[in-house]
Amino acid sequence: MAHTRNSDLVVGLLLAAGGGRRLGGRPKALLTHRGRPLVEHAVGVLRAGGIERVHVVLGAQAADVRERAALPGCVLVDNPGWADGMGSSLRAGLTSLAGTDARAVLVSLVDQPGIGPEAVARVAAAYDDEGSLVTAAYDGVRGHPTLFGRRHWTDIAAGASGDRGARTYLKAHEDEITRVECGDVAQPYDIDTEADLARLEP
Repeated sequence: MAHTRNSDLVVGLLLAAGGGRRLGGRPKALLTHRGRPLVEHAVGVLRAGGIERVHVVLGAQAADVRERAALPGCVLVDNPGWADGMGSSLRAGLTSLAGTDARAVLVSLVDQPGIGPEAVARVAAAYDDEGSLVTAAYDGVRGHPTLFGRRHWTDIAAGASGDRGARTYLKAHEDEITRVECGDVAQPYDIDTEADLARLEP
């Protein structure tokens, strides 16, 4: 069988539905970073890291995001239940992938601009087969992006609730996880509060 490149088998899933509750209700997807909406920047990072196919889960002010962000070639997934937390966005994203030929999904978060293409490429390169479970690690501590082989999707979706995405599932399958150290190329901070906005670049 001809070897298929990982980029054909691994699809990116960008969780960009958050309402920025601690940011005065500004949706994170539309915060400006390097002159573009954060969601545009995050899609660019996935593509620069070798992930060509990207599904983006939208929630807060989804219509505004569609209007203001240039997301060509992305599959846009609306999550009406976005206010319930990240778990519902992960479920919506995994559901949108169910009918595709993807063998694995690489999940990234819109509010982590310190994580660039190098970390994405490293995690994607660790894909092996549909049983793969891979996470970036920062000084040994598990973080994003994460990669889930298709075999895990149903159980991950079943356990994703509130703000717990795949955390519970990963904890239960700790011994199956491949950790890829990314602390030398990325910083896993979140843009959650007004103070964090200083980390965004104009």
